[in-house]
Amino acid sequence: MRLGGPVFEARIPGGECAGVDSNDPEAIARAHRALGYKAAYAPGRLGPGESDRIRAVREAFAKHDVIIAETGVWNNLMEPDESKRKANLQAVTEGLALADELGARCCVNIAGGFNADFWAGPNRRNFSRAAFDFAVENARKIVDAVRPRTAKFTYEMMPHMLPDSADRYLKLIEAVDRPAFGVHLDIVNAVNSPDRAYDSAAVIKDCIEKLGRYVVSCHLKDIRLENDSVVRFKEVPLGEGDFDIGAYLRGIAGLPQQPPVMLEHLSTPAEYDRARTYALQVARDLGLPFEA
Repeated sequence: MRLGGPVFEARIPGGECAGVDSNDPEAIARAHRALGYKAAYAPGRLGPGESDRIRAVREAFAKHDVIIAETGVWNNLMEPDESKRKANLQAVTEGLALADELGARCCVNIAGGFNADFWAGPNRRNFSRAAFDFAVENARKIVDAVRPRTAKFTYEMMPHMLPDSADRYLKLIEAVDRPAFGVHLDIVNAVNSPDRAYDSAAVIKDCIEKLGRYVVSCHLKDIRLENDSVVRFKEVPLGEGDFDIGAYLRGIAGLPQQPPVMLEHLSTPAEYDRARTYALQVARDLGLPFEA
């Protein structure tokens, strides 16, 4: 397996005080390897038409054997405002084109929903037939506009919108009916009830068995059911929650395509250091070491 995560500018070898440009693809690729990462998020500040810089990033990362896991374009493809929705669709289309040009595994976004106030928020219509049809139509439009050679377009599972489970993701895959539509695996986001939280191994098994062959990239994090009279979840540092990290890594390690495993949603280099150390130790204890 390959582990990856963000690289903070201050951690780039040499540092800004030594005159190293944090936009230098070579420096960024070396920084990933220095931290033990062999997978990366697409570097920021890349856009359409920047062919020379995109090529430089692709070549530098390949030289240092760091794969680019994903480009992330996070917006609401079901945004109620039509002009904003069209702009969001265009941004994701450009994100998939960028992923393909970079040699990234995928472009990822959420399917979206009908909440007008929060781009990733709940709404009673988010599981309706209209939402399903919207998700299918948008995925087809994005894939057909780009026709990627290698990159996939993917939706990330979310707790209160489609797809929130392996079964609903499978139905989307069948309906979209495009080889370039794949799976971005973030099973923590499918933990949306106490039974799923306390038996996350069963949720993981279900997702791996049903979606495994379509998976192109994975997020790794942890979640805890809060001590309250209503159901509330909170993301917490790896190892401090209820999610079965070991079962998750075993499931990913068993996939022949070996999708990258990406740390996310932490704030500081120190937090990522602790998460990386924990993930590596869990993998070692299971006899599933990450590539060094």
